[in-house]
Amino acid sequence: MSALIEVEGVSKSFPGVRALSNVHFELMPGEVHALMGENGAGKSTLMKILAGVYTKDGGKILLEGREVAFANPREAQAAGVGIIHQELQLMNHLTVAQNIFIGREPKRAFGLLLDEDRLNREAAALLTHLNLALDPRTVVDDLTVAKQQMVEIAKSFSHNSRVLIMDEPTAALNNAEIAELFKMIRDFKSRGVGIIYISHKIDELKQISDRVTVLRDGEHVGTVPTVATSIETIISMMVGRTLTDVARDATRKPRDEVALEVKGLNCGVLVKNVSFSLRRGEILGFAGLMGAGRTEVARAIFGADRLQSGEILVRGKKIVVRTPKGAVSAGIGYLSEDRKRFGLAVGMDVASNVVMANLARFLSFGFFLRERAIFAEAEKFVKLLGIRTPSLTQEVRLLSGGNQQKVVVAKWLARDCDVLFFDEPTRGIDVGAKAEIYKLLRELAGEGKAIVMISSELPEILRMSDRIVVMCEGRITGELMPEEATQERIMQLATQRETMAA
Repeated sequence: MSALIEVEGVSKSFPGVRALSNVHFELMPGEVHALMGENGAGKSTLMKILAGVYTKDGGKILLEGREVAFANPREAQAAGVGIIHQELQLMNHLTVAQNIFIGREPKRAFGLLLDEDRLNREAAALLTHLNLALDPRTVVDDLTVAKQQMVEIAKSFSHNSRVLIMDEPTAALNNAEIAELFKMIRDFKSRGVGIIYISHKIDELKQISDRVTVLRDGEHVGTVPTVATSIETIISMMVGRTLTDVARDATRKPRDEVALEVKGLNCGVLVKNVSFSLRRGEILGFAGLMGAGRTEVARAIFGADRLQSGEILVRGKKIVVRTPKGAVSAGIGYLSEDRKRFGLAVGMDVASNVVMANLARFLSFGFFLRERAIFAEAEKFVKLLGIRTPSLTQEVRLLSGGNQQKVVVAKWLARDCDVLFFDEPTRGIDVGAKAEIYKLLRELAGEGKAIVMISSELPEILRMSDRIVVMCEGRITGELMPEEATQERIMQLATQRETMAA
């Protein structure tokens, strides 16, 4: 059987960065081939070359034995190569059918008017063929993330895709939705479709992939059969070293001083009478299912959402927070789960992002920027956090996900906040960067910072937390100490609607 795709010695460079160097890759018909590597390893660059977003600098790409060089995504789609980006590329105000055939809608009346009936019929036929339970007339904004992903898949297959690239397809899905996606992938495999699957969740790859190719620093490390290769081996290939899974340091004790106290907080429909305290030097884990209200609590305390009632005390002093600026002034920092949207100015450089929350310190006469001082401050935190960047003038959007996360951390450290909310701090970053973030959180706690860590990964909550607060449907349903906390106990509380009696 001949390969669907063969990548031979492909290279790609950007200003100051060699993204790919002599990379090899192969995809067979009916295969799920996982592509692994740390952030910045070159996975996305390779996929964007295959999908026509980037052009390669050197090497060859063969599609079913024929050399190709796509100038744009439209050429790749026409050749049967589709890509499902982690950030879905849909128009939410349009229907499912309109999204699937956007720019290729059937027309009537001499091509002047949209033929809505035919559009819906063709979309329905495609959805039935793909076994996707979707109504073509539904507005995309009314669909769950999992259903929106199905629309993206249908859109790709409307171009008769033989190759489907899936970039972090389960990042925003729950377990039931992941199972549905995997069933769909197995169906595509049976039809001979080749799937390139990118994910940081290595346990998923053991369930769904046939082979794994690992990139590191833009180079091909190796390709191995999934079933015969241990997770530890794959991780070692990714990071070039063995990562030790360090357990929570039971000897490190939070201080007695309460840094943050919240009493009877109410905000919207997902924050209902929430009360908790946070001590200096403590990592307080917030666990719960999607929609439990954890992020909403953080946003309410940070002033991003308007409080209806309740009290917030910082170091024993009651504060009134109406805006994020007020929270920052009180010493509270918030690292959003959506770092690109709420944590960074991705079009600006590293130095500007680091000092952004503290910009007034670097102004002369109220409006002249002291660039030398800005760069000195940024350089300090780049070295402290080990941020990998060619220079301080590099645009943040060009950094890997793990390094972008470190830039957000640097911003709040430069502001010297005493209370820090980390919302899904390791989402979308690789195992090596995760280990560095864990180490950083422990160091910050050791210095006396008070940390709330919101995470949907229960092993992460158990590994990192000095105490665990569990939420369900806007309420705190329990509080656990490390010695009594298990994944099963957390899940019991996460599905318990009523607040536990004290």
